[in-house]
This record gives sequence, structure tokens and C-alpha cells, in this order.
Amino acid sequence: MATQGKVSGIVANMVVVKTEGAVSQNEICHVKDGDVSLMAEVIKVIGDEAYIQVFDSTRGLRVGAAVEFAGHMLEVTLAPGMLSRSYDGLQNDLEKMDGIFIERGSTTEPIDFTAEWDFTPLAKSGDRVVAGWWLGEVPEINITHKIMLPFTMEGNYTVKSIAAKGRYKVTDTIAVVTDAQGTDHNITMVQKWPVKKAVKAYTEKPRPSKVMETGVRAIDTFNPITEGGTGFIPGPFGAGKTVLQHAISKQADADVIMVVACGERANEVVEIFAEFPHLVDPHTGHKLMERTIIICNTSNMPVAAREASVYTGMAISEYYRAMGLKVLVLADSTSRWAQALREMSNRLEELPGQDAFPMDLSAIISNFYSRAGLVTLPGGSTGSVTFLGTVSPAGGNLKEPVTESTKKAARCFYALSQARADSKRYPAIDPLDSYSKYLEYPEVQEYLDRTIESGWVDKVMSGKTLVQRGKEAAEQINILGDDGVPVEYHERFWKSELLDAVILQQDAFDNIDAYTGFERQKYMYNMILDICGRRFEFDGFESCSSFFKELINLFKQMNYTEFDSPAFHDYRGRIEAKIS
Repeated sequence: MATQGKVSGIVANMVVVKTEGAVSQNEICHVKDGDVSLMAEVIKVIGDEAYIQVFDSTRGLRVGAAVEFAGHMLEVTLAPGMLSRSYDGLQNDLEKMDGIFIERGSTTEPIDFTAEWDFTPLAKSGDRVVAGWWLGEVPEINITHKIMLPFTMEGNYTVKSIAAKGRYKVTDTIAVVTDAQGTDHNITMVQKWPVKKAVKAYTEKPRPSKVMETGVRAIDTFNPITEGGTGFIPGPFGAGKTVLQHAISKQADADVIMVVACGERANEVVEIFAEFPHLVDPHTGHKLMERTIIICNTSNMPVAAREASVYTGMAISEYYRAMGLKVLVLADSTSRWAQALREMSNRLEELPGQDAFPMDLSAIISNFYSRAGLVTLPGGSTGSVTFLGTVSPAGGNLKEPVTESTKKAARCFYALSQARADSKRYPAIDPLDSYSKYLEYPEVQEYLDRTIESGWVDKVMSGKTLVQRGKEAAEQINILGDDGVPVEYHERFWKSELLDAVILQQDAFDNIDAYTGFERQKYMYNMILDICGRRFEFDGFESCSSFFKELINLFKQMNYTEFDSPAFHDYRGRIEAKIS
């Protein structure tokens, strides 16, 4: 029998419940407010009092209201039919909601239980199977959706019968398996997974070794991320975090894209819903939305729902990973998630950490990021979840707690620079502050040597050195003036500018420049290093002119006409006058 309780105190979305039985941490319950049932989650238990966080508005809720505990944690319903849908943090289908705003206490089914799917069996009677074993498959838009033995079923099982090839609803029995005690279990296409407790749906978790192609040169060439890797993009408002994530979602080499809008402003969320249905997937030629799932909780939604959204997105992604697929999770923004954690911690009157964030903020973020990764599945196949989140530090301060805690967990750091954004150098990824620890992995170095070019990592480091030397030269020129530094400083500066303009800058709205594959990146990068590797002896007018002519010719080849502008030639004239 389910545990009952009554409301004894209300503080905003946090409600104190006097319980009449045992309850557990993170257990789901329902608060009865008249004809409305409000879902909530237990976040603290002291004696016979449970502190619950309501996923909805508590306005009008009264002391004495009845509460019923469900006996399980927050779960997601997993089955064919999730692709191209838009959910809130509790997996309610937003397209089925009535009106502009979500009605208080309203819920919807996450999938269509009446739809039929073409099922093809992969197992046969007599097969020995374990949790996660693929029993069959159904085609879902542009992927093959695997029907697995539920991960709640521990131990070895024998397939007693399997459904023949045909059309079935997700609630139909497609297999019967027998456990070691001889008990039969009916298997359908539907599973339920907890969102805050990672399901171990794999046999091994090796280190990532294959680079994920994003088509963004500043990432792929300078600081690559791997399939199953983790990264984050911190940056101030207006630096281009959302546009960069949209470009990656469109171009990345992934089977499923999971977009989590956690606590973002409504206008940015509207852009996602307005643009994604019309974006064309360059890999398939179909609409990008066909391989995308959106989890959306705006900043005006209850704090508990915002906190749950990132976990919901990760749980669904892990489910698709268990099918042997490559999943890319884009969370915007994890700062809003951390702020939701802070609000809940403050209401619980817990001891605050830096900037009033929870004391265990670093552990929470690390545990969440650790759920991403490359895995080996029970059948021997591999799947991956690659996680890329954005962080919105107040005032662009990269030393604040959320950024610092995320740095410890993520392996890639793509710092967006306000100065680069102000000068219209997009994507505004700072090439010197950013890094990818995957370049240190021997497995990744071997992969790059094998697929791109031998010694590729050394060339990447050479490019970073060029940028560093160019930055130092630019600072000296700005301080001392054109005539106050040797001409070699100008050479270093323009070599770094050449690399910046051709490699690091990229037009996300240009049909050709928006996406650059590895082969094209290799060609462009080698061309730049060839020019920058030449030594120009500035001992006279002719050698200085030859250097600038090389620059002008290269920019013309690549259609960078702005470097054939009067301002550039004025600068060139000043340097040539100094030499002559």
C-alpha cells in the first residue's frame, strides 16, 4: 500500500509533509490540491517529515492537503516514437499541451501508445540473454530502434518465445523470457528508467579514442572533442554560445541530437522551436528535427522542473546509447541548472558554499558529466554519449564556482572571448584560453595520425605557438607603435592574423563556410602553416613587399577580400616606408 501524508508547511515550491509511513530520498509523490494533482520529489527526510520540491506552482495550496507517495524515483518512459518530439523536464509532450502556458498540474503521455511499429525479431527461442540484450528492432525515422531486455531484470534469462515479424503497439508483448527459477516474464517495447540514477546499460567503459567531427575549425583543428567526450562553453552574454551550439548540432557526426534548454529565456527557446523544424541535416538531406529531441524548461518554470530537465535529457540519451548509437547532448545552460540547485539548497537551509551554491556543487557536476562516455554493450557493439554544455558566468567571470567546478569534470574547455565577439571574430572561441585534454591521449593521437596526417598534434601545437607569438607581438606594437618594434614583430603579428582569419574564424550562416570536414581542414591548415613557416628576411623593400603580396594572394584564393582593403594597404605602406 502506498504511503500517505498531509501537508504541514509551505515555503514557495518546497512543501513539508507529515508522513504516515516510510518514504525514500528522491521518491516521487503527488499533492492533491482540489481537482489538481501536483507532482513533487522528496529532497530531504527528517524523522516522519518529508521535505518535497513541487514541480509546479504551489499558489493556493493549503496545509492539510493530502499527499500520496509513488514508491519510485522520477522516471522517463522509453519506447519507439520519441524522436522529433519536444518535452518539458518531466517528459510531458509540449505539442500536446493546451494554450500558450502549461496549465498547473497538467500532464501528457510522452509517446503515442496507439501507434503501430514494424517489429523484426533479432533473438530466437532458446537464446540466453541478459539485461540490455537486443531482442528485436523497429525502424524509427532515420535510425533503427532496438528493443532491449529491460535493465531492471538482473541475471540470466532464456527466450521462451519471440513475436513474429509484423506490426505491433508498444504495449504488446513481443517476447516472453524465463528466469533461473522458471518464472515467465512478458516483455513489451516500453521501459521506464530513473533519471537521477544512472542505469549501467553496458559491460565496459573504455577511454574515448575517436574524434567527433563538428565541422567547426576552431574545435576540430585546435581543440577536438571525442565521441563519448565531455566539454563546455563558458562565455558572457552575446558571445555566441547558443549559435555555436546550433552549428554543432546541425553538423556533428551523431545519430541522435539531444537539445536541453534548461532555464533559458523564453525568446531563445522560441528560436529553437522556430528554427529547428526548418534546418536541413547535411548528413541525410532530411530535416534536422527528425533526429533531434528537445527538452525545454524556461526560466519562468518552477525551479524543480528546471533541475530535472538535464537529468531527463541524459537518461533518454543513455537509452539511445544502449542501442549502439552516437548521441550528442547539448545543454544550454548548466549555469541555470546550478542556480536551481542553489535555490533548493537555500530553501533547505543547508550550509552554503561559495556564492551560496551547494557545498557539494563540484561533486554534483562531476557525477553528472561522468554519465557521458563511450561504452561497450552486452552484445559487443559500442555506443556513445557526447556531452557539451554551456555556462553563463555572471559578468563573464570565468573564476566563478560553476565554471571552476565544470573545469574539473569536462575534458574540453571552449572559452568564448568578449573581445573576439566585439570584433566580430566568430566563433569567439579564444584559441589560447581554450584547450582539449584529449590531445594528450595516446589513443587520440594515434587516431589523428591514422585518419588525418602523421604528426598532426605537433602541427596543432605549432599553430597555437604562432597565435601566442602573434598576440605578444600585437601587444608590443600597440604599446610602442609601428616604429618602436622590429619588423619581425609585424611579421609574427600578420602570420597569426592569417591563421586567425582562415582557420579560427568561420561564418555559421554561409552555405560553404559553415561546415568544414576534416579533409578540407587539413588542406587549409597545411597551406597556412606553409606560408607562416617561411622566413622573410626584412632587409629591404622588396622582401617586405613579397611577404605582404603572399598574404594578399592567399586571402584572394580563399575569398577573404576584406584583407585587400584600403586599411590593410595603408598598414602595408607604413611598414614598407619604414624598411625603405
